[in-house]
Parts: sequence; C-alpha cells; structure tokens
Amino acid sequence: MAAESTPLALPVLPLDDEVVLPGMVVPLDLSDSEVRAAVEAAQAAARDEPGKPKVLLVPRVDGTYAGTGVLGTVEQVGRLADGDPGALIRGRGRVRIGAGTTGPGAALWVEGTRIDENVPEPSPASGRGYPKPGHVTELVKEYKALATAWLRKRGAWQVVDRVQAIDDVSALADNSGYSPFLTTDQKVALLETTDPVARLKLATQQLRDHLAEQDVAETIAKDVQEGVDKQQREFLLRRQLEAVRKELRELNGEQDGEESDDYRARVEAAGLPEKVREAALKEVDKLERSSDQSPEGSWIRTWLDTVLEMPWNERTEDSYDIRGAQRVLDAEHAGLQDVKERITEYLAVRKRRSDRGLGVVGGRRGGAVLALVGPPGVGKTSLGESVAHAMGRKFVRVALGGVRDEAEIRGHRRTYVGALPGRIVRAIKEAGSMNPVVLLDEIDKVGSDFRGDPAAALLEVLDPAQNHTFRDHYLEVELDLSDVVFLATANVLEAIPEALLDRMELVRLDGYTEDEKIVIARDHLLPRQLERAGLQADEVTIEEGALRKLAGEYTREAGVRTLERSIARLLRKVAAQHELGERELPFTVAEGDLRDLIGRPHHVPESAQEPAERRTAVPGVATGLAVTGAGGDVLYVEASLADPETGAAGLTLTGQLGDVMKESAQIALSFLRSHGAELELPVGDLKDRGVHIHFPAGAVPKDGPSAGITMTTALASLLSGRLVRTDVAMTGEVSLTGRVLPIGGVKQKLLAAHRAGVTTVIIPKRNEPDLDDVPAEVLEKLDVHAVTDVRQVLELALSPAANGAAPEVPVAA
Repeated sequence: MAAESTPLALPVLPLDDEVVLPGMVVPLDLSDSEVRAAVEAAQAAARDEPGKPKVLLVPRVDGTYAGTGVLGTVEQVGRLADGDPGALIRGRGRVRIGAGTTGPGAALWVEGTRIDENVPEPSPASGRGYPKPGHVTELVKEYKALATAWLRKRGAWQVVDRVQAIDDVSALADNSGYSPFLTTDQKVALLETTDPVARLKLATQQLRDHLAEQDVAETIAKDVQEGVDKQQREFLLRRQLEAVRKELRELNGEQDGEESDDYRARVEAAGLPEKVREAALKEVDKLERSSDQSPEGSWIRTWLDTVLEMPWNERTEDSYDIRGAQRVLDAEHAGLQDVKERITEYLAVRKRRSDRGLGVVGGRRGGAVLALVGPPGVGKTSLGESVAHAMGRKFVRVALGGVRDEAEIRGHRRTYVGALPGRIVRAIKEAGSMNPVVLLDEIDKVGSDFRGDPAAALLEVLDPAQNHTFRDHYLEVELDLSDVVFLATANVLEAIPEALLDRMELVRLDGYTEDEKIVIARDHLLPRQLERAGLQADEVTIEEGALRKLAGEYTREAGVRTLERSIARLLRKVAAQHELGERELPFTVAEGDLRDLIGRPHHVPESAQEPAERRTAVPGVATGLAVTGAGGDVLYVEASLADPETGAAGLTLTGQLGDVMKESAQIALSFLRSHGAELELPVGDLKDRGVHIHFPAGAVPKDGPSAGITMTTALASLLSGRLVRTDVAMTGEVSLTGRVLPIGGVKQKLLAAHRAGVTTVIIPKRNEPDLDDVPAEVLEKLDVHAVTDVRQVLELALSPAANGAAPEVPVAA
C-alpha cells in the first residue's frame, strides 16, 4: 500500500454523481448549500493557517460517501460564466477518510490521512516495488497513443500536446478523469486505486474499451448513413423516373396512373377470391420488404401481374336459345349429329339448372369434358369454334401435339428462370373468361419423356370431380375449371391413356357420307376457296355431278381436307386460264371438265373397272374392310399355293402384319384343313404345298382379328378356283369351328365400303345393332348381310367357277 502521512481535519465538499481526481481543476457552483458551506468553512479555517483554503472532495453515489477523497484547494472564488457564484478548486492528492470531527462553519468536518503516492508498494509475488521500468514505459506509451487517437477524433489538438508532456505515471493516470465517457463508478475505481501503475493500467483498459465501442458505433453509423444515403438517392431517382413517365404518358395522351406500381392498391381493388387475395397480399408484403436489386422482386412482380390479369370474376352468359344454338351448329357443320345432340343436351340442362338456381352444386359448376375421336379432316377442330359460337362463349385452342413436358400443362415453379404458368392457365387468361370453350387439340399426340408425362397432368384438368380446385405450379392458388367446356380431339382412340379417357365423354366422328361431302363442299368449302382464289361466286360454278365425282373418284377419305384441296386446285386452274386468256368467265365446271382441268381420277371403284382389271379377277383374292387412323378403308387379301416341286411347305405371311393378324391366318388355314371335305375343297394340296398370304400396301402396319373371314374366303377361293364377287366386302373374326365373331368400327368400315363402290357387305351377326349408327342413306345403297358362320360367308362371297358370274345369293338368316 502507499504510505500515509499525518491526519488532516478538512471540511467535506460532497460531489453528487461526480468524481474529481488529483491534478484536475474544476469549477463548482456555490449556489449549492453544501458546496458553499464547505468553501466558507475552508476559508474560515485558512485565516489561522498559511496557504489556500483546503476542502475534502468526496464522491457521493446514491447518498453513500466513498472511502477515499481528494484534497482540494480553493484557487479562486468569483462568478461562473453564467453569472452564478462559483469557486475554482484544484485536486491535490488522495486522502483516506477517517472519523468525523468539529470545525468552523456549517460544513461536515472529517479527519483524513494524506496518501503519499510516490512511495512504491511491494509486489505481492516478489516483495519488490514497481514493475520493471520497461514495462511502465510501454504502458505510458500505450496510454498516450490511445489518448492521442481519441483526442484527435474529437479535434482536441491542444490537449494532445499537454498529454504528451506528462511523464509522471500517477498524473497521467489521473488525467483520464477529464474523460467524459467514463461513468461515475469507473472514476471512483480510479480514485480508490492508490497504486499509480495499477491505476494507469485501469485507465488504459477503460480508454481501450471505449475506443473499441466507438469504432463499432462509427461502423454502424457509417453503414446506416450509407443505407440512408442510398435510399434517399433511390427515392430521388424514382421520383424523377415517375415524373418522366408522367410526362411521357401526357405526351402520348394516356391517362395518368395507367402503369401504377402500387400492387397493394391493385390487389385490393381487383376483387379477387378470398384465398387468392390473401396469397397476393402476402407476396405484396414480401415485395415491399425486398430490395429492387433482389431477383425475388422481379419474380413477385411477374407473379402478381399474372394473378391480376386472370379473369377471376369474369364469366360470359350462356345463350339459352336452344333452337338458335342448333341452327348455328347445323349452319356451320353438316352431319356430326352426335356432337350436336350432346351440345344441345348440355345447353338444355344448363338452362334448367339456371332457372332453378342450381348454378353451383358442391363447389362445382356445370362444365363438360368431351373427347371427339375421328379421322383427320372431319371437322373436329372447327367444331370447337362452332360450339363456342352456339353457346355464346369465348373460344381458345390449346395445341398438344408433340408436347412432352409436364410443365406445359401445370406450369413451372416460380423460382425457375423464365417460369411461366401452364397452357391451361394461359388459355383462361387469353380467353378473358372463366367459362370458355377450350379445345385440347391432338390429345393423342402427347408424348412423355424424362420431363414427365403431360397426359398424367391432364388427369386433374379433365376430371369433373377435381378440376374445381385445379392448382397450377406457377400460380399455386386454386383455379376453378368446373365451368369450362373442354373439347379434346384425337385421331386414334388407342393412343389416349385409359385413365385419361375414363374422365372424358367419348363422341366418335366416323367420317362423312358422299352426300354429306357434297353438301359440305357446296355450302362451306367452295365459298371459302372462291374467296381465296380471288373469284366471285357468280364467276365460277361447280355442278353437283362434278362435286360428286371429286368426292368419289378424285378423293377417298373420311374427312374433306383432300376434297377441299381438289376444289382449290380446280379454282386455281380456272383463274390461271382466265388470266392467260384461255377461258372466259363466268364458267360452269361440269363433270366432263374435271379431267382436262386437274387430270385423271385417282380412285376408280372396283365395280366400275373392266372385269380383267379388277383386283378380284383371279381366284384367291378377297376384299376386306379395315379401320386406320385416317378412317375406314378397303383391304385386299391375296393368297397363292407354291409349286409342290419346290418343297416349301407351310404358311408364309407378308404385308407387315401384327401378331393377332398372323394368328387369324393360322386359324383360317386350320379351319379349311379340318373342314375341307365338308366344304368340297381339295384340301390335299394344303399338305404338300406352301401357302402364301399377302396384304398389299406392305409399308402400312396391319393388325387385328377382323380380317379372319376375309383370309378364309381368299383361301377357299384359291382352293376351289371360284372367284370372289367384285361387289362384296367383308369383316369379321373367325374361330376354329367356323364361328364369325364380332369386331369394332362397323360404321367406319361401311362408310369405306360405300366410298369404294362396294354394294354388298358381310358383317358378324352380333354387330347388327351397330347398324343403327350408320347413316340411312348409306344403308339404302348397301346390301348388308349379318352372318354367324363362315359357311354363310363363302356362299355369299364366292361365284360359280364355271363362268365367274355372280349367282343369285340367298340372304343369310
């Protein structure tokens, strides 16, 4: 401990929440009674003693006096800068406070012992005095460096020189009492530390901690200031940008505020469904918290724009004029009665539901999902526009041909670059209505790969029990599709997944009859092609006979696309001849003019050819009926026997046949071998000679059991030498016992037979109910025989071998 001197009797000058260290000179306000009493008592005592009046400066914290005070001398008494009476007091040294005593005046007197700080204290570890001089010197340098750094930051350059001039360790440590950042407790700790080196260490640590805190505070303030400056600069630039946009809008005559970026106001004013509104407001909150440079901000803006552009509350009123809708459908499409009836039924049901207030039942509206399946060119796509026209709804087409990415249907996640909603959502947005007619074109051409199966994504879209809560990956909010009329078109029914087909109502479009094609060509195709050729309706006229020949001999298809191309080619030829001066207008195209204008016919009916030119002019050739992706078609079967000397026994099949068709050929051959004697056929030739069955058009794959009776008839014709009748075509599956089993596609096959000029058709007995679907005008021109056994087929199809003439064939029971 530091040495203590003779006790002193001093008046106490209390300092509330303030500390004065030795060496400090402080002004004190004499208006305080305790301060004035202490100074007056010191002055009274000084009259009897030499020197300046002495007081004891004691810190008083929360009413408690410290155990150590400072001996102070009253240097001057006068007035402070504000005019109040004051005294200037200088701290001289530390005093340890003892017991109270008496003295002049109203002040409190105590006895105190002066602490001599120049006497070194022994070290607890070694018993020696101060630490090594080198250590003290480093400590002094560190304190001066820290104090200089702090004073320079405050701009107190004059004080820096005074601090640098202090060499005494005790005075240097007590100089920190001027530091305004020290708390009362910290100054009391400095006061009560009597060892100068320890006190200097404490002052150095306090100054170091303060500078560290100041550096952190300055860094934070700098960052905050930079952020504020950036925000102010950004705010200013945005206000300038808004002003420029406003001037541009006024220059272009636009209304102010058309491109407002206030998404919150737009969402509030949009009248969105409750859940959609909540989701949109959450995204607006995120947008307001994110910076403009954040990529999330652009994603949110794009998402909000998409949501706000959706027609959440827009619906068109259905036209409940049922007769008017039927007239629209009849005027725009000939035939297709099944589809027209289905749309008429739908409108009738909608009208009754509306009349009885049943617009929404169980959260679902009364939409419809139809699958239009048929060959190309029958009007599936154009029918969608007619349906929308008849119902008074918006129409939008979604092309699905070749789509392989599931995201095309359900949309991409918003976090992907270039993310977009799916085609269904885009179709609704494009239509501008929540109840449009959406045509899903070529749904059978949808593919699948590593990116997913779009057909699986369509399951929810086309399910009436689920699509009222359809959720797109991009929007991530529920979208009600239950009021949409979906029309899906396909050419091949087998290419549609079974689960997807189960969700749709199937409507078959099997093609047009020749009479329907003539009506379509006269009322729809010819006016459209006249306009495209730049001709007036009174300049070129095509007779009905010419149209019939175009439909029957120049084209052979289920639809009318090739027929329209033939009409277009015909009109182009007439227009070109007129421009060359070779033909005068108006001109009427007759049946005899077709060959000169567009060349020879490509499809001459078998019955119209010369007997020697017919496909069935030799034994072993029969005419069958088949169904392809382009509709029904005739299919010829050719059979021959190999020379016995070649030794090539067995059955040979050619024509790119499937397994089922190959099995049908085996069944036909086995039936003839086992029942040849009964049918009076020389089946002995089948044992030693090879049989070859060929289906022409070998580049076209063929499969199915419906050619069974056709192959049986061809083999029977080959063995018996009897020709197959030219006007007979057949279809049906054959069994080993000779039963004729039912097949599919009867309507398409009969239309194909009618187009090919066939007059007699053989079908299985169990397919007889399917004749109700065949147009009456086709049935009138066909002699249809429903059979149950292959023996009936042979009786109907084979001609007598003597002269090849077709005998009188009895009608099968």
